Amino acid sequence: MTTGSVTGAARLLARSQPAVTRLVQELESEIGYDLLTRKGPRVTPTEQGLLLFDEVERALGGLRRVRERAGEIARGQSGPLLIAATSALAIGLVPEALRRVEAKGGPLSVHLRSAAPEEVVHAVLFGAVQIGATSLPFGHAGVAPHWIGQVPCVAVLPHDHPLARKRKVSLAALASQRLVTMSNPFRLRHRLDAALAREGVEKSRTQPLIETNSSANAMALVRAGLGVAVLESITAGGGLPEGLVVRPLDTHIPFFFGVVKAEARPLTPTAEAVADAMLQAAATLPGFVRHDPKDHDALLRALHGEDDAAAPRRVARSGSR
Repeated sequence: MTTGSVTGAARLLARSQPAVTRLVQELESEIGYDLLTRKGPRVTPTEQGLLLFDEVERALGGLRRVRERAGEIARGQSGPLLIAATSALAIGLVPEALRRVEAKGGPLSVHLRSAAPEEVVHAVLFGAVQIGATSLPFGHAGVAPHWIGQVPCVAVLPHDHPLARKRKVSLAALASQRLVTMSNPFRLRHRLDAALAREGVEKSRTQPLIETNSSANAMALVRAGLGVAVLESITAGGGLPEGLVVRPLDTHIPFFFGVVKAEARPLTPTAEAVADAMLQAAATLPGFVRHDPKDHDALLRALHGEDDAAAPRRVARSGSR
């Protein structure tokens, strides 16, 4: 699957090509369906092969981790800190948090995995990682927020774009622009679409959308001159690509995010230190507001218009703990 050919797989495994062919055939015979379609020396995965590969990849990763951990125990070493984060938080928050912790106590052993928000929550729930950094909602049974934060969304523009000369960018001005936006309709995209609809932008739009599942991808698309983006401000905090500028919006579109942990497993001192350092790093972002973790459900109700009277308690503002 990884090399694209039986010959490549044999070379990678230091085995003969006939031996690998035989192993694949025996596996296909045992499970009762073809995994690969062969076209000369090249192979193409079947639909069933792709589905099975997802499971096998996770299993092999777990076995490799067991082997590594066994060696660490033999050497008297503590295990690495396992973190899962969305791409925005992996870029804009985690590196600064790790820098802060290492500045106080020396180098850490860390495994950082970037994943979709739902995958981050599942990784925490099933113990694949110790902490997760993701966007709301993350109210899964068995997963608890360590802290919840909020920042305003911003416009990301090419530095020479006419809107870059504005102190603030109006949503109405985006009607004539090609918009690069997030594809997940149940998180930030939901609030952005609602704000655009209120301003009548959707009805007057003249350009097609570009959708992506990563804010880092969105910034790369903007840098290529393919449009402008409305994003959370965290990714830019990790370093804005050359040629781009950030401008505040005239309409407040909140982005909610935070660190989650498993309810049944207490955080190790290292994991707690990194989670708290993420909060410290987030608190330096413009417009940051910290919410009480107990207000997760109330925040969701307010965001979806189900409970306009909901008034989540803000426990800290930008620059304070």
